[in-house]
Amino acid sequence: MSKKILVWFRNDLRLHDNEMLVEAIAKSDTILPVYILDKRLFGETKYGTLKTGNIRAKFILESVEALRNSLKQIGGNLLIAEGNPEDIIPQLVQDYEITEVYHHREVAEEETHISSLVENGLWKLRINLKHFIGHTLYNKEDLPFPIKDIPDAFNQFKKKIERDAIIKPCFAAPDRINVAEVIDWGTLPVLADLALEPYAADSRAELEFVGGEHAGISHLQKIIVAMQQAATTKNLILASKLSAWLAMGNLSPRKVYWEIKKMESTPNTKAMFNHILLGLLWRDYFRFMFKKYGNTFFHPDGFGSQGIVDLVNEEENFNKWKNGQTGFAVVDAVMTELNKTGYITNVARQTAALYLINNLEVSWVLGAAYFEEKLIDYNPASNWGNWANIAGVGNDQKTKNVFDLDKNIKSLDPKGNYALTWAS
Repeated sequence: MSKKILVWFRNDLRLHDNEMLVEAIAKSDTILPVYILDKRLFGETKYGTLKTGNIRAKFILESVEALRNSLKQIGGNLLIAEGNPEDIIPQLVQDYEITEVYHHREVAEEETHISSLVENGLWKLRINLKHFIGHTLYNKEDLPFPIKDIPDAFNQFKKKIERDAIIKPCFAAPDRINVAEVIDWGTLPVLADLALEPYAADSRAELEFVGGEHAGISHLQKIIVAMQQAATTKNLILASKLSAWLAMGNLSPRKVYWEIKKMESTPNTKAMFNHILLGLLWRDYFRFMFKKYGNTFFHPDGFGSQGIVDLVNEEENFNKWKNGQTGFAVVDAVMTELNKTGYITNVARQTAALYLINNLEVSWVLGAAYFEEKLIDYNPASNWGNWANIAGVGNDQKTKNVFDLDKNIKSLDPKGNYALTWAS
């Protein structure tokens, strides 16, 4: 009997540096590439926010369509289904006589729970679910310490892995695949099918994000060109805005690292290289912290206590904040930009979070949940990990008092132009 492997794509929507896909092709006669649109990821949270808003949903759908097109170009296709993976995947295994299922491992509660449900369903069929790791710059097995011994302080984590761990080369993208015979490969839904409003780009946005591997690589190349220009003009452009493509796995962090590293020896580009590398390390750090501590990051008290929460006015203050109607110009500008574009800089995120927590005395988990809905580059570990840190309930309690709202505002909007741009 021929060997058929089902390749379950999730947040890894690319061909390059995809060990799961490379191994599936190498070890099978045919593969069945599958993407499942799980409606639970588009529902409402217990905080009254959406799991996924229309801006990120648009980006996800574009990324799935781009992956399907890329697979078609090398002789394949992508089966698109809607429903619960734990129901669909075992059924596909039986329908197509699949011998093994491959997927990338996740770290947050809901995603890992879905993996467990799928694994349980496959176990009943005596089919193995093989887990791959492909979301981080450093592989877990290459770390100089076991997960349980990872330093809680980011600076210690950074120092030790940069000294004692290696970054592996990327896997080459396949140039040919053999896929199973499928009568109906499925249709990609539109935003209206997900009960989401259509999205229109805002003319004030510096960048219109388009999902997909090709768009991600194209943007990475633009960053490299900008670095080359910075080498001659000495103008440093620090906001790379690669995070959305990294979050959906359109770009591999190793791809970003090795491409940017080619510029390391070019004069006046070292600061940009270090800035991008720092962002990749923070992504790794929070994923590994989630692996180490489980779901503590989702609890309001986390590893400490936020302090005062104004329960009487919390709902009203939260609504003013998320709608950009606090009366504090810079914070309102940040929230307007977030609501209109799905993207704000790291310093803007910190500014909005500090104001919500310390000035409005709203529980930080409401802010984290709202960012989950709105951010185009949302990933659970970075979002909830960063919010917990700002609220003073993160796993590294030494960072409790390092955030300064006034300092952030001066950095974000030194001349008041930002607040004017995003006034409404």
